Amino acid sequence: MALVANRRSVMTLFSDPADPDSHRVRIVLAEKDVTADVIHIDPDDLPEDLSDLNPYNSVPTLVDRDLALYDARVIMEYLDERFPHPPLMPVDPVSRARARLALYHIERDWYGLVPELASGDEKRAAPARKRLRESILASIEIFQAMPYFLSEEFSLVDCTVIPILWRLPYYGVQLPKQAKPIHDYAERMFSRPSFRESLSETELDMRV
Repeated sequence: MALVANRRSVMTLFSDPADPDSHRVRIVLAEKDVTADVIHIDPDDLPEDLSDLNPYNSVPTLVDRDLALYDARVIMEYLDERFPHPPLMPVDPVSRARARLALYHIERDWYGLVPELASGDEKRAAPARKRLRESILASIEIFQAMPYFLSEEFSLVDCTVIPILWRLPYYGVQLPKQAKPIHDYAERMFSRPSFRESLSETELDMRV
């Protein structure tokens, strides 16, 4: 499959249908109601010239006319600035910094475990499963404190949290009934139209 960025008249997202990083970008696109051509690709059979757009040959990769972006956070912040309504980051610098710090922690502590969780190697997956469960449970007061994660408004942080919570059964992570604030938050987020729209067929199958 050939990818010619400068011939595309609409925004194009190259996405892995099972990847939480790709998923969080798709949530932002849906939340912003942005029309985009989402192309789900097989990470084991990447398009031959994806490297022309992205030197790391990775997904997600976003093409907006002659601009090619990679790294989920870079793409998400670009979309939030390119399409400012509804805003998905706080206006004031202090709150924005706190949101970015939360994103850093989630990416490092939760997303950083995904390769082990998805490896198919139980020796690698078991300790990662335990660490993810403990880290999420340690955040229970944050889930309880506000309607959204560290915020009164839906934000890029929520877009980043939700894909991991959706995948917990798929990763073999079970949260206790006592984690009701997390369960309640997850159900509210999963019922958002933008979230339902963002799901790939592969992701839908994770909850069958």
